[in-house]
Amino acid sequence: MKLTFEDIRNNEEIKVYIKQADMSLVALGYTEHSFAHVTKCALVAGEILSQLGYDERTIELAKIAAYMHDIGNVINRVDHAQSGAVMAFRILDKLGMPAEDISAVITAIGNHDEHTAYPVNAIAAALILADKCDVRRSRVRNPRSIAFDIHDRVNYAVEKADLVTDKEECKIVLKLEINTEICAVIDYFEIFMERMLLCRKAADFFKMHFSLEINGQAIM
Repeated sequence: MKLTFEDIRNNEEIKVYIKQADMSLVALGYTEHSFAHVTKCALVAGEILSQLGYDERTIELAKIAAYMHDIGNVINRVDHAQSGAVMAFRILDKLGMPAEDISAVITAIGNHDEHTAYPVNAIAAALILADKCDVRRSRVRNPRSIAFDIHDRVNYAVEKADLVTDKEECKIVLKLEINTEICAVIDYFEIFMERMLLCRKAADFFKMHFSLEINGQAIM
């Protein structure tokens, strides 16, 4: 059965896992990882592959993987990529997805967390880029927390973020507009350098160059 992204997005069981996973992260003090995050990741991952000329099924599977990528947080934040991949296998198998499609999805989910991630296939590479580049003010749950939490402060400082795929120039660029009165550029690197290096690996998979621009200046 060829499940679509809409099938997955409308699945009530998956909605429960996403909601509960985010509730766990609320308790741990993390930024938003709920429907806004996973939906944005799905759309961005699909758009990256679309612009690079991938077939419709690969694009659809990337959107499914991105939408489900954080469900493992319902078990524990630690190793959530691996537990999420196992959960996704059970759900998708039960829904009748072919093994070939399941394997592509769970490989991407299992390879998205910074500590163990690697762009092992196109879907994983697109998911990494979409996930690690989702930096925005609306992910901060409590604006008062920016006074003491650097993760919240960095996200809150971002007034605009665009991930641009330029096939002709062979580059993928994360363009950020940051309010430096809230967060210095160096703070961004302190928190997100590992993520940006991972994005570089993901872009390398597509034989593209990844770069970061902050307030119109090329940073890497």
